[in-house]
Amino acid sequence: MAKILIEKVLNNNVLIAEHSTYEEVVLIGKGIGFNRKRGEYIDTNAVEKLFVLKDEKEQENYIKLLPFIDTDYLEIIISAIDLIKQRSNSTLNEHIHVALTDHLMFAITRASQGMAVNNPFLVETKALYRREYEIALEVVQLLNQKIGIQLPVGEVGFIALHIHSAITNKSLSDVNQYSQLISRLVEMVEEQFDITIDREGIDYVRLIRHLRFAIERVIKGEKVEEPEKIAALLKEEYPVCYYLSWKLIKVMQQTLKKQVFDAEAVYLTMHLQRIQNKIK
Repeated sequence: MAKILIEKVLNNNVLIAEHSTYEEVVLIGKGIGFNRKRGEYIDTNAVEKLFVLKDEKEQENYIKLLPFIDTDYLEIIISAIDLIKQRSNSTLNEHIHVALTDHLMFAITRASQGMAVNNPFLVETKALYRREYEIALEVVQLLNQKIGIQLPVGEVGFIALHIHSAITNKSLSDVNQYSQLISRLVEMVEEQFDITIDREGIDYVRLIRHLRFAIERVIKGEKVEEPEKIAALLKEEYPVCYYLSWKLIKVMQQTLKKQVFDAEAVYLTMHLQRIQNKIK
């Protein structure tokens, strides 16, 4: 059984400790530092309910944040991250403690000053990461209730991206890049077909999910099988959709800097053809 010795109490919710397995760690949990002293041992059963920062850089960045955060707010943010952990039933990447805590403090400050920040990718985020969006909605409701403020709906989208980043171990910049790429690809489809796709409709959801999974396959280098002779048939029967699919793929390649296999054009063409059929 691991032994955990308190080295320093930073505040009621954060300790620096010596862990027999991970060496120096930062422990985060509501009230964990209350009435604690240097040199005491912590019950390992209690630690299982806490957040443990093992990465030195994350420890350093988190400790730097602490002086700027009101203790009551910190407890609420810790509760919010605990809610994310429970609802997602996932091991969260340590970075969420720094990134989301920092983001939420800015969001709370902006809301208290009556400043609203527009989230241009809210609809895309809701459709792409529905599970994360629903958890983020609960987080915003918790914050609004506990702090007595009203965070704008755009914050649900921002928090959802933080949650997706923590669950999938992707950097937030990558998650943002993929959301922006999908938004750009959808705009290209709308321009080509001279339509506006209903953001609440099933066609939009299907299109962006197809694009999301295509992007994920490209990033992982997964090759999908191409049905024999179908590419030539699609090129002949549906030239507009076929060439549009290749325009989209070229943008994906330029943005992701990775090869996109030809089979992706086949499946994307069939998807675009379904959209085109509906607008004829």
